[in-house]
Amino acid sequence: MPLPPEVMRVFLVLCLFGMALLGILFLRRRNLPFWSYVGWSFLVIFLPVVGPFLAILIKPGQKQLPPHQVG
Repeated sequence: MPLPPEVMRVFLVLCLFGMALLGILFLRRRNLPFWSYVGWSFLVIFLPVVGPFLAILIKPGQKQLPPHQVG
């Protein structure tokens, strides 16, 4: 039983938003300057299929330490 095209489109849009959200959440954990964060966020949002993968694979900035490991 194949899915109707409308359901497939909804799943596609949900997947694109989910991948963009994962990319943004990953960037939130990185220590980046403001404009670098804005640039990577635009890449994640405007290239929804490739942008999140690039942001996660390239790993811009440095990883932030959890609060209990600082100091």
